Amino acid sequence: QVQLVEYGGGLVQAGGSLRLSCAASGRTFSGYAKAWFRQAPGKERELVATINWNGRSTYYAGSVKGRFAISRDRAEGTVYQQMNSLKPEDTAVYYCAAGSIATMTSDDYDSWGRGTQVTVSS
Repeated sequence: QVQLVEYGGGLVQAGGSLRLSCAASGRTFSGYAKAWFRQAPGKERELVATINWNGRSTYYAGSVKGRFAISRDRAEGTVYQQMNSLKPEDTAVYYCAAGSIATMTSDDYDSWGRGTQVTVSS
């Protein structure tokens, strides 16, 4: 199991950008598939993006495709989420997750961070 902590959330104006980081501890992050999920108040948790274990394959939800980019830094044991052209509907708690394979199902991920709040104002 990998312990994960998210950083970089905050308040940003619509059209602005944020970069989220997810740092691993306890065990190496290398070799795990990684994902970002988000959950807005009153809504179910939804997948935002995934990246496979070697960083060569990515997936994005249609609502963020072209605006968000997931990447990894194996040397630092960190996964990133660059978020551009942010919209108010992007407001949510963003969670970092890790698992054996990159899937669209949250139950397939074994390790989760506590989440970081992203708020986009109009």
